[in-house]
Amino acid sequence: MKKTVLKFGGSSLADSGQFKKVRDIILSEDGKTYVVVSAPGKRSPSDTKVTDMLYSAYDAASRGRNYSEILENIRRRYLEIVTALEISFDLDKEISEIAKRLETDPQVDYVVSRGEYLNARIFSAFLGFEFVEPAECVFFNADGTLNQDRTYSELNKKLENLDHAVIAGFYGAFEDGRIHTFSRGGSDISGSIAARAVNADVYENWTDVSGMLSADPRIVKNPKSIETISYRELRELSYMGASVMHEEAVFPVRAAGIPINIRNTNRPEDRGTWIVSHNSTAGSSAVTGIAGKKGFSTLLIEKAMMNNEVGFVAKLLNIFASRGVSVEHIPTGIDTITAVVDSDGFKRSKSEILDEIKEQLNPDTVIVESGLVLIAVVGVGMVYKKGVSATLFTALADADVNVRMIDQGSSEMNIIIAVDDSDYGKAVNAIYSAFFA
Repeated sequence: MKKTVLKFGGSSLADSGQFKKVRDIILSEDGKTYVVVSAPGKRSPSDTKVTDMLYSAYDAASRGRNYSEILENIRRRYLEIVTALEISFDLDKEISEIAKRLETDPQVDYVVSRGEYLNARIFSAFLGFEFVEPAECVFFNADGTLNQDRTYSELNKKLENLDHAVIAGFYGAFEDGRIHTFSRGGSDISGSIAARAVNADVYENWTDVSGMLSADPRIVKNPKSIETISYRELRELSYMGASVMHEEAVFPVRAAGIPINIRNTNRPEDRGTWIVSHNSTAGSSAVTGIAGKKGFSTLLIEKAMMNNEVGFVAKLLNIFASRGVSVEHIPTGIDTITAVVDSDGFKRSKSEILDEIKEQLNPDTVIVESGLVLIAVVGVGMVYKKGVSATLFTALADADVNVRMIDQGSSEMNIIIAVDDSDYGKAVNAIYSAFFA
Protein backbone atom coordinates (compact mmCIF):
# COMPACT_ATOMS: atom_id res chain seq x y z
CA MET A 1 0.00 0.00 0.00
CA LYS A 2 1.27 3.45 -0.92
CA LYS A 3 2.54 5.53 2.00
CA THR A 4 2.58 9.32 1.78
CA VAL A 5 3.74 11.90 4.32
CA LEU A 6 2.20 15.33 3.79
CA LYS A 7 3.53 18.34 5.64
CA PHE A 8 1.46 21.54 5.66
CA GLY A 9 3.08 24.86 6.54
CA GLY A 10 1.70 27.76 8.51
CA SER A 11 0.19 29.54 5.51
CA SER A 12 -1.59 26.31 4.53
CA LEU A 13 -3.27 26.12 7.95
CA ALA A 14 -3.66 29.80 8.80
CA ASP A 15 -7.45 29.71 9.27
CA SER A 16 -10.55 27.52 9.00
CA GLY A 17 -10.84 28.06 5.25
CA GLN A 18 -7.32 26.72 4.78
CA PHE A 19 -8.11 23.75 7.04
CA LYS A 20 -10.90 22.79 4.63
CA LYS A 21 -8.60 23.06 1.61
CA VAL A 22 -6.07 20.83 3.31
CA ARG A 23 -8.75 18.30 4.26
CA ASP A 24 -9.79 17.99 0.60
CA ILE A 25 -6.18 17.45 -0.45
CA ILE A 26 -5.64 14.74 2.15
CA LEU A 27 -8.87 12.90 1.40
CA SER A 28 -7.93 12.76 -2.28
CA GLU A 29 -4.84 10.71 -1.42
CA ASP A 30 -4.74 6.92 -1.78
CA GLY A 31 -3.11 4.56 0.69
CA LYS A 32 -1.68 5.41 4.08
CA THR A 33 -1.42 9.12 4.80
CA TYR A 34 0.50 10.73 7.64
CA VAL A 35 0.04 14.47 8.07
CA VAL A 36 2.59 16.77 9.74
CA VAL A 37 1.36 20.27 10.62
CA SER A 38 2.87 23.64 11.48
CA ALA A 39 1.36 26.33 13.68
CA PRO A 40 -1.03 28.81 11.99
CA GLY A 41 0.81 31.36 9.88
CA LYS A 42 -0.20 34.79 8.67
CA ARG A 43 -3.70 35.28 7.24
CA SER A 44 -2.61 38.58 5.66
CA PRO A 45 0.69 40.51 5.34
CA SER A 46 -0.13 42.53 8.48
CA ASP A 47 -1.06 39.47 10.56
CA THR A 48 1.11 37.80 13.22
CA LYS A 49 2.13 34.15 13.20
CA VAL A 50 1.01 32.13 16.21
CA THR A 51 4.61 31.05 16.84
CA ASP A 52 5.69 34.69 17.03
CA MET A 53 2.89 35.38 19.54
CA LEU A 54 4.06 32.43 21.64
CA TYR A 55 7.62 33.76 21.62
CA SER A 56 6.23 37.11 22.81
CA ALA A 57 4.27 35.40 25.59
CA TYR A 58 7.38 33.55 26.74
CA ASP A 59 9.46 36.73 26.63
CA ALA A 60 6.89 38.56 28.75
CA ALA A 61 6.65 35.71 31.28
CA SER A 62 10.43 35.34 31.59
CA ARG A 63 10.70 39.08 32.33
CA GLY A 64 7.89 39.01 34.87
CA ARG A 65 5.56 40.99 32.62
CA ASN A 66 1.88 40.45 31.87
CA TYR A 67 1.24 38.05 29.00
CA SER A 68 -2.53 37.56 29.38
CA GLU A 69 -3.46 39.72 26.39
CA ILE A 70 -1.07 37.82 24.12
CA LEU A 71 -2.44 34.49 25.31
CA GLU A 72 -5.99 35.72 24.77
CA ASN A 73 -5.14 36.66 21.16
CA ILE A 74 -3.79 33.16 20.64
CA ARG A 75 -6.95 31.66 22.13
CA ARG A 76 -9.12 33.75 19.81
CA ARG A 77 -7.07 32.67 16.82
CA TYR A 78 -7.70 29.00 17.54
CA LEU A 79 -11.29 29.63 18.64
CA GLU A 80 -12.12 30.94 15.17
CA ILE A 81 -10.86 27.69 13.66
CA VAL A 82 -12.60 25.41 16.17
CA THR A 83 -15.91 27.29 15.89
CA ALA A 84 -15.93 27.49 12.09
CA LEU A 85 -15.07 23.80 11.73
CA GLU A 86 -17.76 22.85 14.27
CA ILE A 87 -15.59 20.39 16.14
CA SER A 88 -15.51 19.42 19.81
CA PHE A 89 -12.25 20.53 21.38
CA ASP A 90 -11.56 21.83 24.91
CA LEU A 91 -9.51 24.86 23.88
CA ASP A 92 -9.82 26.65 27.21
CA LYS A 93 -8.28 23.69 29.04
CA GLU A 94 -5.26 23.71 26.71
CA ILE A 95 -4.77 27.48 26.97
CA SER A 96 -5.02 27.25 30.76
CA GLU A 97 -2.24 24.64 30.77
CA ILE A 98 0.00 26.96 28.74
CA ALA A 99 -0.79 29.83 31.14
CA LYS A 100 0.07 27.62 34.10
CA ARG A 101 3.44 26.70 32.62
CA LEU A 102 4.18 30.34 31.80
CA GLU A 103 3.41 31.23 35.40
CA THR A 104 5.32 28.47 37.17
CA ASP A 105 8.00 27.16 34.80
CA PRO A 106 8.40 29.17 31.57
CA GLN A 107 10.54 27.15 29.13
CA VAL A 108 10.86 28.62 25.67
CA ASP A 109 10.82 25.38 23.69
CA TYR A 110 7.72 24.11 25.47
CA VAL A 111 5.86 27.40 24.99
CA VAL A 112 6.62 27.89 21.28
CA SER A 113 5.89 24.22 20.50
CA ARG A 114 2.28 24.70 21.59
CA GLY A 115 1.42 26.28 18.23
CA GLU A 116 2.07 23.01 16.41
CA TYR A 117 0.64 20.95 19.25
CA LEU A 118 -2.71 22.76 19.27
CA ASN A 119 -2.98 22.85 15.47
CA ALA A 120 -2.30 19.12 15.26
CA ARG A 121 -4.83 18.32 17.99
CA ILE A 122 -7.51 20.44 16.30
CA PHE A 123 -6.75 19.09 12.84
CA SER A 124 -6.81 15.47 14.02
CA ALA A 125 -10.25 16.10 15.55
CA PHE A 126 -11.40 17.69 12.29
CA LEU A 127 -10.23 14.77 10.15
CA GLY A 128 -10.98 12.00 12.62
CA PHE A 129 -7.33 10.88 12.39
CA GLU A 130 -5.28 9.76 15.40
CA PHE A 131 -3.04 12.42 16.96
CA VAL A 132 0.60 11.44 17.41
CA GLU A 133 2.53 13.32 20.12
CA PRO A 134 6.14 13.85 18.92
CA ALA A 135 7.37 14.19 22.50
CA GLU A 136 6.75 10.43 22.72
CA CYS A 137 8.56 9.42 19.54
CA VAL A 138 10.98 12.16 18.37
CA PHE A 139 14.03 12.17 20.63
CA PHE A 140 16.99 14.47 21.04
CA ASN A 141 20.41 13.77 22.52
CA ALA A 142 21.70 15.90 25.38
CA ASP A 143 23.57 18.15 22.92
CA GLY A 144 20.36 18.91 21.00
CA THR A 145 21.07 16.68 18.01
CA LEU A 146 18.43 14.24 16.84
CA ASN A 147 18.67 10.70 18.22
CA GLN A 148 18.04 9.22 14.80
CA ASP A 149 18.00 5.51 15.54
CA ARG A 150 15.59 5.77 18.47
CA THR A 151 13.39 8.33 16.69
CA TYR A 152 12.99 6.28 13.51
CA SER A 153 12.30 3.14 15.53
CA GLU A 154 9.74 4.69 17.91
CA LEU A 155 8.00 6.72 15.22
CA ASN A 156 7.73 3.65 13.02
CA LYS A 157 6.13 1.72 15.90
CA LYS A 158 3.61 4.53 16.40
CA LEU A 159 2.63 4.67 12.74
CA GLU A 160 3.01 1.16 11.32
CA ASN A 161 -0.46 0.04 12.41
CA LEU A 162 -2.18 3.32 11.53
CA ASP A 163 -3.53 4.11 8.08
CA HIS A 164 -3.92 7.79 8.94
CA ALA A 165 -2.40 10.06 11.58
CA VAL A 166 -1.71 13.73 12.35
CA ILE A 167 1.68 14.56 13.83
CA ALA A 168 2.66 17.89 15.36
CA GLY A 169 5.76 19.30 13.69
CA PHE A 170 8.69 21.34 14.97
CA TYR A 171 9.42 19.56 18.25
CA GLY A 172 10.29 16.40 20.15
CA ALA A 173 11.78 15.76 23.57
CA PHE A 174 14.96 15.03 25.47
CA GLU A 175 15.34 11.72 27.31
CA ASP A 176 13.98 13.33 30.48
CA GLY A 177 10.80 14.43 28.70
CA ARG A 178 11.61 18.14 28.34
CA ILE A 179 10.33 19.57 25.08
CA HIS A 180 12.97 20.56 22.51
CA THR A 181 12.39 22.23 19.17
CA PHE A 182 14.15 22.28 15.85
CA SER A 183 15.16 25.70 14.48
CA ARG A 184 12.44 27.91 12.96
CA GLY A 185 10.77 26.19 10.03
CA GLY A 186 11.59 22.85 11.64
CA SER A 187 8.24 21.26 10.82
CA ASP A 188 9.80 20.53 7.43
CA ILE A 189 12.37 18.42 9.27
CA SER A 190 9.61 16.67 11.24
CA GLY A 191 7.92 15.72 7.97
CA SER A 192 11.15 14.39 6.54
CA ILE A 193 11.81 12.34 9.69
CA ALA A 194 8.31 10.85 9.52
CA ALA A 195 8.82 9.97 5.85
CA ARG A 196 12.08 8.24 6.68
CA ALA A 197 10.57 6.41 9.66
CA VAL A 198 7.77 4.81 7.60
CA ASN A 199 9.85 4.53 4.40
CA ALA A 200 7.29 6.64 2.54
CA ASP A 201 6.89 6.52 -1.21
CA VAL A 202 6.89 10.32 -1.31
CA TYR A 203 7.19 13.26 1.06
CA GLU A 204 4.82 16.04 -0.03
CA ASN A 205 5.69 19.45 1.39
CA TRP A 206 2.67 21.75 0.94
CA THR A 207 3.14 25.50 1.14
CA ASP A 208 1.90 28.70 -0.56
CA VAL A 209 4.02 28.50 -3.75
CA SER A 210 3.98 26.00 -6.61
CA GLY A 211 7.50 24.74 -6.08
CA MET A 212 10.88 26.35 -6.55
CA LEU A 213 11.72 29.06 -9.05
CA SER A 214 14.88 29.35 -11.13
CA ALA A 215 15.57 32.83 -9.72
CA ASP A 216 14.27 35.24 -7.10
CA PRO A 217 10.97 36.73 -8.43
CA ARG A 218 11.77 39.95 -6.55
CA ILE A 219 14.71 40.40 -8.92
CA VAL A 220 13.75 38.55 -12.12
CA LYS A 221 10.29 39.08 -13.55
CA ASN A 222 8.33 35.81 -13.87
CA PRO A 223 11.24 33.36 -13.55
CA LYS A 224 10.67 29.84 -14.77
CA SER A 225 9.63 27.12 -12.36
CA ILE A 226 11.97 24.25 -11.58
CA GLU A 227 10.21 20.98 -12.37
CA THR A 228 12.90 18.62 -11.09
CA ILE A 229 15.97 19.26 -8.95
CA SER A 230 18.45 16.95 -7.24
CA TYR A 231 19.12 16.95 -3.51
CA ARG A 232 22.61 18.27 -4.21
CA GLU A 233 21.37 21.16 -6.33
CA LEU A 234 18.78 22.00 -3.69
CA ARG A 235 21.47 22.18 -1.01
CA GLU A 236 23.56 24.57 -3.10
CA LEU A 237 20.60 26.87 -3.77
CA SER A 238 19.31 26.60 -0.20
CA TYR A 239 22.68 27.76 1.11
CA MET A 240 22.02 31.01 -0.75
CA GLY A 241 18.49 31.25 0.65
CA ALA A 242 16.61 30.07 -2.46
CA SER A 243 14.49 27.42 -0.82
CA VAL A 244 10.86 26.92 0.07
CA MET A 245 11.66 24.42 2.80
CA HIS A 246 14.13 24.06 5.68
CA GLU A 247 17.49 23.04 4.23
CA GLU A 248 18.05 20.36 6.90
CA ALA A 249 14.86 18.58 5.83
CA VAL A 250 16.74 17.05 2.91
CA PHE A 251 18.99 14.77 4.95
CA PRO A 252 16.59 12.13 6.38
CA VAL A 253 14.86 11.48 3.06
CA ARG A 254 18.00 11.71 0.93
CA ALA A 255 19.58 8.85 2.88
CA ALA A 256 16.57 6.67 2.02
CA GLY A 257 16.11 7.92 -1.55
CA ILE A 258 12.60 9.25 -0.83
CA PRO A 259 11.53 11.96 -3.30
CA ILE A 260 10.14 15.30 -2.07
CA ASN A 261 7.34 17.07 -3.92
CA ILE A 262 6.89 20.80 -3.17
CA ARG A 263 3.21 21.64 -3.72
CA ASN A 264 0.88 24.65 -3.44
CA THR A 265 -2.08 24.24 -1.07
CA ASN A 266 -3.97 26.95 -2.94
CA ARG A 267 -3.23 25.42 -6.36
CA PRO A 268 -3.23 21.65 -5.78
CA GLU A 269 -3.54 21.02 -9.51
CA ASP A 270 -0.01 22.35 -10.08
CA ARG A 271 2.72 19.74 -10.43
CA GLY A 272 5.14 21.60 -8.18
CA THR A 273 8.83 20.79 -7.90
CA TRP A 274 10.20 17.27 -7.48
CA ILE A 275 13.37 16.88 -5.42
CA VAL A 276 15.08 13.60 -6.28
CA SER A 277 18.36 11.73 -5.89
CA HIS A 278 19.41 12.18 -9.50
CA ASN A 279 18.10 14.90 -11.79
CA SER A 280 17.21 13.02 -14.99
CA THR A 281 16.58 16.33 -16.80
CA ALA A 282 20.13 17.55 -16.14
CA GLY A 283 21.27 17.05 -19.72
CA SER A 284 18.58 19.36 -21.13
CA SER A 285 19.79 22.50 -19.36
CA ALA A 286 23.14 23.62 -18.05
CA VAL A 287 21.73 25.68 -15.20
CA THR A 288 18.95 24.67 -12.81
CA GLY A 289 18.77 27.82 -10.72
CA ILE A 290 20.38 31.07 -9.63
CA ALA A 291 20.49 32.38 -6.08
CA GLY A 292 22.30 35.11 -4.20
CA LYS A 293 23.06 36.23 -0.67
CA LYS A 294 24.16 39.66 0.52
CA GLY A 295 26.42 40.72 3.38
CA PHE A 296 29.90 39.35 2.67
CA SER A 297 33.43 40.68 3.09
CA THR A 298 36.73 39.49 1.65
CA LEU A 299 40.22 39.50 3.09
CA LEU A 300 42.90 39.33 0.39
CA ILE A 301 46.15 38.17 1.95
CA GLU A 302 49.41 38.38 -0.03
CA LYS A 303 52.69 36.84 0.98
CA ALA A 304 55.67 35.90 -1.17
CA MET A 305 56.34 32.15 -1.30
CA MET A 306 53.11 31.43 0.56
CA ASN A 307 52.77 28.16 -1.34
CA ASN A 308 55.94 26.83 0.32
CA GLU A 309 54.80 27.62 3.86
CA VAL A 310 53.29 24.42 5.30
CA GLY A 311 50.22 25.04 7.45
CA PHE A 312 49.57 28.60 6.26
CA VAL A 313 45.92 27.95 5.36
CA ALA A 314 45.33 25.96 8.55
CA LYS A 315 46.64 28.82 10.67
CA LEU A 316 44.44 31.30 8.82
CA LEU A 317 41.31 29.19 9.28
CA ASN A 318 42.18 28.69 12.95
CA ILE A 319 42.26 32.44 13.49
CA PHE A 320 38.73 32.81 12.15
CA ALA A 321 37.49 29.72 13.97
CA SER A 322 38.83 30.97 17.33
CA ARG A 323 36.64 34.06 16.89
CA GLY A 324 33.56 32.12 15.81
CA VAL A 325 33.69 33.37 12.22
CA SER A 326 32.92 30.91 9.43
CA VAL A 327 34.95 31.13 6.23
CA GLU A 328 32.57 30.60 3.31
CA HIS A 329 35.12 30.33 0.47
CA ILE A 330 38.91 30.48 0.12
CA PRO A 331 40.05 31.04 -3.50
CA THR A 332 43.85 30.85 -3.69
CA GLY A 333 46.78 31.79 -5.91
CA ILE A 334 50.52 31.11 -5.68
CA ASP A 335 51.17 34.00 -3.30
CA THR A 336 47.61 35.04 -2.44
CA ILE A 337 44.61 33.72 -0.58
CA THR A 338 41.17 35.27 -0.21
CA ALA A 339 38.90 34.52 2.73
CA VAL A 340 35.21 35.21 2.10
CA VAL A 341 33.36 35.76 5.38
CA ASP A 342 30.01 36.96 6.67
CA SER A 343 30.34 40.71 7.22
CA ASP A 344 28.37 40.84 10.49
CA GLY A 345 30.39 38.08 12.13
CA PHE A 346 33.67 39.56 10.91
CA LYS A 347 32.88 43.09 12.14
CA ARG A 348 32.50 41.90 15.72
CA SER A 349 36.12 40.73 15.87
CA LYS A 350 37.69 42.61 12.97
CA SER A 351 40.58 44.26 14.81
CA GLU A 352 41.48 41.09 16.75
CA ILE A 353 41.42 38.95 13.60
CA LEU A 354 43.59 41.38 11.64
CA ASP A 355 46.07 41.62 14.52
CA GLU A 356 46.35 37.83 14.75
CA ILE A 357 46.79 37.47 10.97
CA LYS A 358 49.68 39.97 11.07
CA GLU A 359 51.24 38.34 14.14
CA GLN A 360 50.89 34.67 13.14
CA LEU A 361 51.16 34.82 9.34
CA ASN A 362 53.36 37.89 8.76
CA PRO A 363 51.71 38.76 5.42
CA ASP A 364 53.03 41.33 2.97
CA THR A 365 49.60 42.95 2.63
CA VAL A 366 46.04 42.43 3.85
CA ILE A 367 43.20 44.12 1.96
CA VAL A 368 39.66 44.08 3.35
CA GLU A 369 36.63 44.79 1.19
CA SER A 370 32.96 44.76 2.21
CA GLY A 371 29.57 45.22 0.57
CA LEU A 372 29.77 42.10 -1.57
CA VAL A 373 27.09 39.70 -2.77
CA LEU A 374 27.68 36.02 -3.54
CA ILE A 375 25.74 34.64 -6.49
CA ALA A 376 25.55 30.90 -7.10
CA VAL A 377 24.83 29.52 -10.55
CA VAL A 378 23.84 25.89 -9.95
CA GLY A 379 23.17 22.91 -12.18
CA VAL A 380 24.33 19.32 -12.46
CA GLY A 381 23.91 19.81 -16.21
CA MET A 382 26.98 22.05 -16.30
CA VAL A 383 29.25 19.03 -16.60
CA TYR A 384 27.48 18.04 -19.85
CA LYS A 385 27.62 21.47 -21.48
CA LYS A 386 30.63 23.24 -22.97
CA GLY A 387 31.03 26.98 -22.69
CA VAL A 388 29.01 27.54 -19.51
CA SER A 389 31.69 29.76 -17.97
CA ALA A 390 32.12 31.66 -21.23
CA THR A 391 28.37 32.30 -21.43
CA LEU A 392 28.24 33.39 -17.79
CA PHE A 393 31.12 35.84 -17.89
CA THR A 394 30.23 37.22 -21.30
CA ALA A 395 26.74 38.01 -19.99
CA LEU A 396 28.19 39.78 -16.96
CA ALA A 397 30.70 41.72 -19.05
CA ASP A 398 27.97 42.82 -21.46
CA ALA A 399 25.94 44.02 -18.47
CA ASP A 400 28.97 45.99 -17.22
CA VAL A 401 29.22 43.95 -14.02
CA ASN A 402 32.65 43.69 -12.40
CA VAL A 403 33.25 40.19 -10.98
CA ARG A 404 35.22 40.46 -7.73
CA MET A 405 35.74 36.76 -7.06
CA ILE A 406 35.22 33.41 -8.84
CA ASP A 407 34.97 30.02 -7.13
CA GLN A 408 33.98 26.77 -8.86
CA GLY A 409 33.75 23.40 -7.14
CA SER A 410 35.53 20.38 -8.56
CA SER A 411 32.16 18.71 -9.15
CA GLU A 412 31.39 21.42 -11.76
CA MET A 413 27.90 21.68 -10.31
CA ASN A 414 28.12 25.33 -9.34
CA ILE A 415 29.96 28.54 -10.03
CA ILE A 416 29.99 31.15 -7.28
CA ILE A 417 30.89 34.73 -8.03
CA ALA A 418 31.12 37.85 -5.89
CA VAL A 419 29.92 41.23 -7.13
CA ASP A 420 29.35 44.60 -5.54
CA ASP A 421 26.04 44.96 -3.76
CA SER A 422 25.01 47.68 -6.20
CA ASP A 423 25.41 45.24 -9.12
CA TYR A 424 23.33 42.42 -7.59
CA GLY A 425 20.08 42.86 -9.52
CA LYS A 426 21.84 43.64 -12.78
CA ALA A 427 24.05 40.56 -12.44
CA VAL A 428 21.22 38.12 -11.64
CA ASN A 429 19.10 39.39 -14.55
CA ALA A 430 22.05 39.12 -16.93
CA ILE A 431 22.77 35.53 -15.87
CA TYR A 432 19.10 34.58 -16.05
CA SER A 433 18.76 36.00 -19.58
CA ALA A 434 21.85 34.14 -20.71
CA PHE A 435 20.63 30.72 -19.57
CA PHE A 436 16.82 30.86 -19.45
CA ALA A 437 15.55 33.49 -21.89
